[in-house]
Amino acid sequence: MELFLIGIGTGNPDHLTGEARRVMAEADLFLVPHKGAGKGDLADLRTQIILDVRDDATVALFDMPVRDDSLPYIARVDAWHDEIARIWTKTMAQHPKARKVALLVWGDPSLYDSTLRIAARLEPKPEIQVVAGITSVQALTAAHAIPLNTLNAPVTISTGRRLRDHGWPEGCETLVVMLDGDCTFQSLDGARFDIWWGAYLGMPEQILEHGRLADVSARIIARRAKARAAHGWIMDTYLLRQLPEK
Repeated sequence: MELFLIGIGTGNPDHLTGEARRVMAEADLFLVPHKGAGKGDLADLRTQIILDVRDDATVALFDMPVRDDSLPYIARVDAWHDEIARIWTKTMAQHPKARKVALLVWGDPSLYDSTLRIAARLEPKPEIQVVAGITSVQALTAAHAIPLNTLNAPVTISTGRRLRDHGWPEGCETLVVMLDGDCTFQSLDGARFDIWWGAYLGMPEQILEHGRLADVSARIIARRAKARAAHGWIMDTYLLRQLPEK
């Protein structure tokens, strides 16, 4: 069996590459996760992207398991991945004639996504092929029309959890923060950073904010809460750039 992990960008059908469309046209089965009440739009978006390419597609929805919050973080995620792999195996077994199975991945499978780690748990092991997609980092910098890095300088990509637990990375000038449901930028000295924030990047619902962190922090938090209440879910990311010391 072949398993295709297809990066689809941030939900805009125009983010699909020609390679993604070609692979989707050849797939026998599409696995689509359903993440529970309030997040049905995510499954609907995936399904609509599939049907825009293949109106005859066979789509298998599966329910995502819930993490066990009683476990330490790493153990919790490992157990969760094990359970997802079992659900994939069970779902694919219900379609024994499917030889080419596809799963659409937000952004790109390489960046803060665990699909590849889950796929590695499957038995028997399928032949895995990855189709690269547009990341939220690319979509963010494109939406704001800014370069990711300053001249000849590195970039750090991290998570809200690490920013919360470890603070601003030593020696970092530009930090892209992903997976931050708590608006951890509030913990920073707002006068020392500029922020470029975006949600629903590349989609009709896209919202953007940019400015000195101290000036726009409260506005971002308010707009984020309002958008999440309206849609039942939100995907956002932001770039922080530390100002040079005077």
